[in-house]
Amino acid sequence: MKRTATVAISLIALGLGALFLLPQWAPVSAVIWTPPPNPGLTGVFAPNRALSAITEVPVGTAPEHVACDAEGRLYTSLDGGAVLRSDTGSEWLEIGNTDGRPLGLRPDGQDGLWIADSMAGLLHMDANGAITVLAAVLDGEPLRFVDDLDVDSDGGIWFSDASQRFNYTQVALDFFEGSRTGRLLRYDPATQQTEVMMDGLFFANGVTLGPNEDYVLVNETGMGRVHRLWLKGAKAGQRDVFVDELPGTPDNIRFDGEDTFWIAMPSLRASVDLLAPLPRLRALLSFLPIPWLEAAAQPASFVVGVNLEGEVTHNLQDQDNPFLYITGVTPCGDTLYLGSLETEAIGILPKP
Repeated sequence: MKRTATVAISLIALGLGALFLLPQWAPVSAVIWTPPPNPGLTGVFAPNRALSAITEVPVGTAPEHVACDAEGRLYTSLDGGAVLRSDTGSEWLEIGNTDGRPLGLRPDGQDGLWIADSMAGLLHMDANGAITVLAAVLDGEPLRFVDDLDVDSDGGIWFSDASQRFNYTQVALDFFEGSRTGRLLRYDPATQQTEVMMDGLFFANGVTLGPNEDYVLVNETGMGRVHRLWLKGAKAGQRDVFVDELPGTPDNIRFDGEDTFWIAMPSLRASVDLLAPLPRLRALLSFLPIPWLEAAAQPASFVVGVNLEGEVTHNLQDQDNPFLYITGVTPCGDTLYLGSLETEAIGILPKP
C-alpha cells in the first residue's frame, strides 16, 4: 500500500514538473492573447452553398494563389517552387522556378512577376524566368516568412512578413506561440531599402492597395481581422481596423479595382481561439509533430467580399465542398479564381 502511494505521488510530482518546467524548453514561447469576438457562422456569415459552383482545373500541388494580368493571362505557383502561366485558363506552362515556396504573385506588366516567396524573400522573375532577389534580409536578420504583396504606382512593393519567429514549414508553431511578430513592409526600388510600416501583427498575411492608393490593407490571420494604413489625406500615416470579428482566418485579400475586396478564409477561428488563454498547454502541445498541430485547424470552404466601408456584401461558402482551405481569391473580369494549399487544382467561380 505504501509502495503504491509512493508511486502515485511520484507520478503526480513528475506530471506537475512537466507542466511547469517543460514549457521552458518548448519549441514555442507561448503567450496569452485575447481574440476578438467571434460571430461564428451566423448573420451575414450564415452557411450557404454558393461555392458548390466551383469548377476545378488541375495545375499541381498546393496552388496558394492565382494572379491575373492586364491581358487576362493567369499565373499560379506550386509547392516546390514552380511558377506557371496559362494563356487559355486550361493549359499551364512552367515559366520559372524560385527553388523556394512562392506564395503571393503580382504581374509586372512586362511578362514577369513580383513574387512573395516564403523561403527566398521578395523576388522579381522576368519574362525569361530569371530571378532577382529584392529583399531577403532586414536589419541584419533574415526575412523568415515573406507571404504576400502589392505594388504601388511608384514601384514600391508592399509586402507581408508573416512571422519573425517561424518559417513556412512551421506555421502551426506561430499560432501556438501567439507572440504576434508579423509585419507589413515596403520595399523602395529607388533606394533598394525595406522599411517596416506596421508591426505587432498575429501572422501578417494578404496585402492589397485600396482605391486611388489612399490606403493599404493587410490581413491579420490569427486575430480574424484586416488592418488599414492610410497613405494619403488627413489620415496619412494612421492605422485602423478595416474589417473586424471575422469567423475565419483571413489569408489573401484582393481589390477588384471597383468596390469590393475579396478575402479568402481557409479555416474557422474557433479552435485557435479556444487555446488563447492557455499558454502552458500550447507550449506542451508544441512538442508534438507539426502535422498533428495542424490537425487542430478546422478547414473551411469560405470566401467573403467586403465593400469600401469594410461591410460584408458577399458570403460564399460550401462547408461540404472538397475544394477547401481556400487561401486566395482573385477577381479577373467576370470570374473569381481560387487558390488552395490542400488541392492540386485552382477553383473557378462566376463572379457574383
